[in-house]
Amino acid sequence: MSRVKKAVSYFAEGFSCSQSILASYCPEFGLDRELALKIATGFGGGMGRLGDTCGAVSGAIMIIGLKYGSFKIGDMESKEKTYGLVRKYMDDFIRVNGSTKCNKLLDCDISTPDGMRHGYENNLFKTLCPDFVKSSAEILEKLL
Repeated sequence: MSRVKKAVSYFAEGFSCSQSILASYCPEFGLDRELALKIATGFGGGMGRLGDTCGAVSGAIMIIGLKYGSFKIGDMESKEKTYGLVRKYMDDFIRVNGSTKCNKLLDCDISTPDGMRHGYENNLFKTLCPDFVKSSAEILEKLL
């Protein structure tokens, strides 16, 4: 199964958008799936369901960091490459989806009980979010 399909499948199983992205790519980078799921948990729903940066975006940025990020003081080449790829990823995600913010993507404020109720009643998490996970993984595939 491709990593894109795996990410969408994880989301369909009930994992958050951030967990779905990180868990789909983590084996390639020696990161245990369970640990990846734990790390990504707080990024779902736009950072703890605050409706900020979409977790599918956060998960992708973590993967870019795992592949290209710096781990030595003074490694400016890796840092700049990572930053450049993050900017490219963000530009592409916005071009495809219109925003990187959950509340804008879903057109409701999921940080409030009324917003969450609206999201569930209108099946936004089942109809819109899988597409954000898919497009995130597709963009990531092109950058890796």
